Amino acid sequence: MATASNQNYTLTYDPGSKGFPSFYSYAPDWMIGMNNFFYTFRNGNLYRHNTNELRNNYYGIDYPSTLTSVFNDQPLENKLFKTINLEGDDSWGVTLESDQQTTGFINNEFFEKKEGSYFGYIRNSGSTPALLDNYALRSLNGLGNTTTVVTTGTTQILSYPTTLFIGNILSIGDMVYYGHPNPILAGQIIDINQNLSFGANTLTIDNTTTGAVPIPSQEVYTLYIKNSVAESHGVLGHYGVFKLTNSNTSKIELFAVLADVMKSFP
Repeated sequence: MATASNQNYTLTYDPGSKGFPSFYSYAPDWMIGMNNFFYTFRNGNLYRHNTNELRNNYYGIDYPSTLTSVFNDQPLENKLFKTINLEGDDSWGVTLESDQQTTGFINNEFFEKKEGSYFGYIRNSGSTPALLDNYALRSLNGLGNTTTVVTTGTTQILSYPTTLFIGNILSIGDMVYYGHPNPILAGQIIDINQNLSFGANTLTIDNTTTGAVPIPSQEVYTLYIKNSVAESHGVLGHYGVFKLTNSNTSKIELFAVLADVMKSFP
């Protein structure tokens, strides 16, 4: 038996490989092999293993199958991990961590089946605003200085000079920050009114976003960070540790895991 994260596992040994290939989620009271079958006892009940088609289930409890490995080619180069490609007959849930980011993920439903494989873009998890160490990422863009800030209840309207083009990459759902050199979260964009010929160049933000602090002054430098889930910028790092999770109760096979990786150029 091995214990990790307050969870008991059964560790198996393979004489052929002379190693320990797998951890199993079941933790029996006793186990025995007899007449080419594997039996375990749990809470006074006798179980015979590998005799039905139900997978990921032990003693009436469902457990997910997990697999953890690492992409570590050219470890001295900083890279962007963009996609995951699964060669198998089903999609898996994926999390990806690097030495610089720990929030990469792909949900099962985000995968698309292409030419017999499952293909998905790596996203970044959560709606929590980005931390300070994410300001150097490609999802960050400068907006410029506001001319006025009008507060109405829990929203603020940020006006910009009509000579300032705030860009067409900006979208509803992005997070607005203000101040320099340590930006403060102001809120989430809920409306964009950019009609320069009629003198309109404003953003409306919601200050109720977790961690947001309303902008206290009229003229302030602002910037924004794209929605990390909707915008697939990938995960930045020298290596990528990925974990696959599947909760299927039927037999599935996985042959290979590949990643689309590009060198990062600061």
